[in-house]
Parts: sequence; C-alpha cells; structure tokens
Amino acid sequence: MGVNDRDKKIIYVTWHGRGGQGAVTAAMILAEAAYLDGYKGVTAAPFFGVERRGAPITARTTFSREPIRTLTPTAKADVVVVLDERLLQAVDVIGGLKPDGLLILNSSSEPDKFCTDMEIAVATSDVNSIAKEIGLVVAGTVLINTSLLGSFSRASGMVTMESLEKAIAKNFSQKAAEINIKGARLTYEATRVSRSWQP
Repeated sequence: MGVNDRDKKIIYVTWHGRGGQGAVTAAMILAEAAYLDGYKGVTAAPFFGVERRGAPITARTTFSREPIRTLTPTAKADVVVVLDERLLQAVDVIGGLKPDGLLILNSSSEPDKFCTDMEIAVATSDVNSIAKEIGLVVAGTVLINTSLLGSFSRASGMVTMESLEKAIAKNFSQKAAEINIKGARLTYEATRVSRSWQP
C-alpha cells in the first residue's frame, strides 16, 4: 500500500469493555487525540448505547487522514482494544478483527499467549497493576481506560502520546489529568508487542 493509499485509509478501532470501565470515554479521547494529530476525519460512538454497569459494552473510534464521507458500521476493526481480559471468553473479540489487525489487551500475560492462527499482532500491558500503583482508583474501582490509550499509542504508532496527553488534559480537571496522563505514559512504556504492526 502506497503512502497516498494509507492517507485515504479509514482506521476502525473497536473498544470492548464493561459498563462503568470507560470504554466510550476512551474512544472519544482517542478521536480527539487523532484530530490533534492531524487526522481530518474522526468519529467516536458506542455501538449499543449505554449498558448497565458490568455488562459488556462496545465503542468504536474511526479516523482517517482525509475527511470520512461514508461509514461502514459492520466493517471489521483494524485494532481491537480489550479493557477486561475476561471478555475474551464472553465476546467474539477476534471475530471482529481483520486477519492482519492489532489486538491490544489489558493483561499481565505475554502477547504470545493470545497469538492465534491469524496474522494478527498482539500487545499486552498490565494496566490494572499500573493504575493501582499510581492511585487511579475511585470507590474501589480501578480506572484503566485512559492508561490503555498509552498502549494504543505504543503498539499502533498511529497517534502520538503528545496528542493523547493534550486530549486527556481537555477532558479532566488538572489534578485528574495529571494522574491519568501518568498512567498512559507508564502503560506506554510497559506495553509488550508480539511483532511490529502497520495498518
């Protein structure tokens, strides 16, 4: 694929989480960061609306270097981000990913554990431990959504940490932004990737 073809390509990112984990918020912040990074077409939306706390929820971020004229809701994702590793047993996460896509997981396991017969790249990071360590916990709930954005930046190379940090800062108070940005930076550094990946 040539440079011009890549510029025209629409990137589909699907987020799998549980109600209350912030998958929709992460999808929106990624869209904002992509816009700051120079992508001209960006969208973010939940697939099935707001679900009850703890139930599986799906959101999508879509972006392109050129304005997006049409959207294909059923298109398979270039990147799938999973906030809760246990969802792999509850949802057909891999089925919604392109055969040469990128799977990003909140997991303490090595990426090789999740490699399949497909030609996908896999990235993992122990976001739960990072978030707990820096105090990203509210009412007993570990907040991992913004930290996982760091893993997205590291594994995909499509959106810079600088733009992610700016987008996070725009969506939180100064104090909250500082700790969320710290989580994203630490997760960026801790992300392990099975192999290099390009859309």
